[in-house]
Amino acid sequence: MTDGWDWRRGGETPAPARPPGAGAPSVGPPTMPGSDPTPLASPGSGPTPGWPAPSGGPAPGWPAPSGGPAPGWPAPSGGPTPSWPAPAAGGPNSADASAWWSDALADPWRDPAAPTAVVVPGVVAPGAEPEPVTDPDAPGRPTLRHLLLIPVITALLAGTLGGALGYAFAVRGGAGAAVLGAAPAEVPALAQRKPESLAGVAERVLPSVVTVRVSSLGGTSEGSGFIATADGHVITNDHVVAGGTGKASVVFNDGSTAPATIVGQDAESDIAVIKVSRPGLRPVEFGDSDALAVGDPVLAIGSPLSLANTVTAGIVSALDRTMQAGEPGGPVRYYAAIQTDAAVNHGNSGGPLVDGAGRVVGVNSTIKSLVTEGQEAGNIGLAFAIPINQAKRVTQDIIGTGKARRTVIGARADGPTGVVGGGLRLAEVEPSGPADGAGLKVGDVILKINGRPMTEPTDLTALVRKYAPGSVVTVEYRRGSTRQNTSVTLAADAK
Repeated sequence: MTDGWDWRRGGETPAPARPPGAGAPSVGPPTMPGSDPTPLASPGSGPTPGWPAPSGGPAPGWPAPSGGPAPGWPAPSGGPTPSWPAPAAGGPNSADASAWWSDALADPWRDPAAPTAVVVPGVVAPGAEPEPVTDPDAPGRPTLRHLLLIPVITALLAGTLGGALGYAFAVRGGAGAAVLGAAPAEVPALAQRKPESLAGVAERVLPSVVTVRVSSLGGTSEGSGFIATADGHVITNDHVVAGGTGKASVVFNDGSTAPATIVGQDAESDIAVIKVSRPGLRPVEFGDSDALAVGDPVLAIGSPLSLANTVTAGIVSALDRTMQAGEPGGPVRYYAAIQTDAAVNHGNSGGPLVDGAGRVVGVNSTIKSLVTEGQEAGNIGLAFAIPINQAKRVTQDIIGTGKARRTVIGARADGPTGVVGGGLRLAEVEPSGPADGAGLKVGDVILKINGRPMTEPTDLTALVRKYAPGSVVTVEYRRGSTRQNTSVTLAADAK
């Protein structure tokens, strides 16, 4: 330490001269952490311990310390003055006075390496409790009001934030609701709607199916149909357009409509052809009805009971189910039908029967139902469709010539024989006809045609019309007690 420097102010300040005879202050070594330092008073709190007052009182040139007398400095005679107050209890002139004066930290002789913060234990009067001291920076103990206010504010903030987030998620499609089902997984193969699935088939065929409406004197007849050619030919049933005034219209699967004209019809095969003028038509794909097997899956598509674009599924229940249909007084229709259990109702007439590959294999035509006279027939799982091979042939005839050819065998049966083994007895054989050319005679019993047993007169007519003119069929017959086979080349009716 160098005399004449005030280390607190950081500048050079003249220090007062030391009183004569005064000894140097005793400075101890710096206190290390963990040691027991000698308590030091804070600046202005009183005399510093270990520093004795100058003996003999004030010396010339030694001013009195500000704020009161220093230890060992007697008070002026005559009592305290304004500039020299009376010593307070515990002051330097009292019995318990500290050895430090109040401005010890301002002492120019103080060791600048000594700590600036000194603590002097207070003197507690006997029997008196020390005055409690409160740290203004310490957190206070919460009151009841604070305890109630904090959760209320928290709840309001949480509710507001939750409501805002909930609204945002709900607007975006929503979270906030219960999560239903398991976590998303890979779509199973059965739900992928492959082109060969029933859903894929229906999607592919529906644009080619139409609703057919025909005006008549009795009102409007409604059925179904499907597009057969890109230039607008539509196949439907004859009984859908029968009795019409010639005005027809079609409704496509997208709901749009177009006028149609009747190209031609064949009552006995129950096939009719109408035409619409519209670009971008998509014709159906035709299958082979002769390649069907019992149990094959099929779809029936149409507008049952005016419910457009209806798809029902089933299987092929039977093949070559010979049908004779028609209304009283009307034409009699014959065909060897495809039987299916797919749901078919009024309005499905003329619509396509589709196989598992989406190809049309039949034209839905009739149903059987357990109803009494005058009641409306409904589906009981017995529906019948005209084989598409027959329907295509008739359609081509109608488009090409305006009328259809009928396939004949040139013989007529009068009914079942009633004998064991069954069969149909021929009642008439046309001269120079197909049957006559194959050697068949009146009285012969027809047992099978191409392996199909004959039990009813309808069987002979319906099964023969399944084939195209010029087709060769094998006929098994019995003459007397002898069974024989012959080949018959079918022909077209002369009408």
